[in-house]
Amino acid sequence: MALSVDFNLYLITDRHQAVAGDLLAVVRAALDAGVRAVQLREKDLPDAELLPLAESLRSLTLDYQARLLINSRIDVALAVAADGVHLPSTHPQLASARQQLGSDKLLGVSTHSLSEIAAATAAGASFITFGPVFPTPSKLRYGDPLGVAALKDACDQCDLPVFALGGISIERLAELQSSDMAGVALIGGIIAARDPGFAARNYLDTFASMTSGKK
Repeated sequence: MALSVDFNLYLITDRHQAVAGDLLAVVRAALDAGVRAVQLREKDLPDAELLPLAESLRSLTLDYQARLLINSRIDVALAVAADGVHLPSTHPQLASARQQLGSDKLLGVSTHSLSEIAAATAAGASFITFGPVFPTPSKLRYGDPLGVAALKDACDQCDLPVFALGGISIERLAELQSSDMAGVALIGGIIAARDPGFAARNYLDTFASMTSGKK
């Protein structure tokens, strides 16, 4: 049975931004605060280090009944029995990813346009991230931020859950309320925070307040 997208905050790792360089401690603090989905995204790690880190995160996320997805590496995701994989829309294995994963895994796809959303949907994606909505160092190569209007359009045009990505601070979160997004994807807002647990709770509480106001 396919896994459901049962989270609204999607934490993406970057060990270079982690407090005191301790990524596992940061992720644990976020999970303690209520985060229920983590993407391991450490593209510069060699396999000899990536696989043990993925195994540690798999064990940690299982302790909290949280989802773990692996960025770009279907083989690693399968090796550690992760809940799924996250691919860029340009990934050479995107079209075959669903077949490799099977129907019971999550497939997240990074998108930056409506055409990429269409490709992700055709590939059997479970959800997408869309951005960058605001300026952010991790997405500089994609040019100018897409903005809130583009996010709203993406949510309107996409049948999949859409997670806003890119420069989303607590202060900017309220600007996204007009969109029908499923949640937000974050790196620095939590990973680089002095108190990752407090930051995660702040995002979760703020998003809960926003969504309750729509009812």
